[in-house]
Amino acid sequence: MKILISACLIGTNCKYNGGNNRNEKVMQFIEGHDVIPICPEVMGGLPTPRVPAEIVCGTVVNREGRSVDREYRRGAQKALEIAVREQPDLIVLQSRSPSCGAKQRYDGTFSGTLISGRGVTAELLVQHGFHVVDVEDL
Repeated sequence: MKILISACLIGTNCKYNGGNNRNEKVMQFIEGHDVIPICPEVMGGLPTPRVPAEIVCGTVVNREGRSVDREYRRGAQKALEIAVREQPDLIVLQSRSPSCGAKQRYDGTFSGTLISGRGVTAELLVQHGFHVVDVEDL
């Protein structure tokens, strides 16, 4: 099986805080499969570490109030291009991210409040017919 996956889940230090979300359950799940790691935020041109961002009224804005929407959407487009080229059987994305959140994301108030909804990359991939799951649903 070919799996496109958020790079942070397999230990790549690409999270906003410079760390990762390495997940042993994920590592066991992907063993023996063709794995394609992506980090749309980095692919869109954002540094690691970076100021946390959330979606505010449809636009990705960082905690300092600066729009990073262009970078997020550029990264989402690059992720889509990889998905179209590679045709993964499954896409596993990091929970709650303004980019990769597959079913929930933060509400844009930077208060830690979750709402239903997808991040920009997850949304774009779903719109194009890809099977996207939240890592917590594995």
